[in-house]
Amino acid sequence: MQQIGSLMVTDAAALDTIFMTIAKSIRTFLGRNNDISYQLYGALVTQARSREFYAGAGVPDNLDGRFDMIVMHSFLVIRRLNRAGESGIELAQKLFDDLFIDMDRSLREIGVGDLSVPKKIKVMAKAFYGRCSAYESALDGDDRVALADAIARNIYAESGAPEGATSTLADYMFGVESELAGQEDLQLLRGNIKFPVFTLEINEQA
Repeated sequence: MQQIGSLMVTDAAALDTIFMTIAKSIRTFLGRNNDISYQLYGALVTQARSREFYAGAGVPDNLDGRFDMIVMHSFLVIRRLNRAGESGIELAQKLFDDLFIDMDRSLREIGVGDLSVPKKIKVMAKAFYGRCSAYESALDGDDRVALADAIARNIYAESGAPEGATSTLADYMFGVESELAGQEDLQLLRGNIKFPVFTLEINEQA
């Protein structure tokens, strides 16, 4: 697992605030497509914050765990947008930019110094690409075992996964892939996106 610095933030409310502090002022002069990318990013962050991932599937409720869930959902949305023609590819790039603008802002919000932020963003970008490569290979190959292994290596590398958690999240990712494939390009390009509800609880071992 590629480490995301040494930051450890465990307060859930603080994490919620951090990941939703998008730098709106940066977008004031930008056009409608960027507003749409912000809308999509807000939707996927809301989904990534769903309590069931942390309380149900045992995803670590800290900065790394929250980052991983945002990466997972960003990857799935970007993957879908890249199949929606030139407009989709353009919007996917803007969504990617939104992600790292938010990560930059988030690091500064929790007190990371100006000189350290670019280094940490580089590490996060490397982690993003590494995870996306593993997830894409597994989804392209329709390989749930490989996807569950990638989830274990990344999301649960430090904490260890509760029994059944990796296969549950792999099934969820395949479900999101299917759900997004069924949504019309035009709706996605307008910023309208729906995610399946993640509700399955993972029972802790006695």
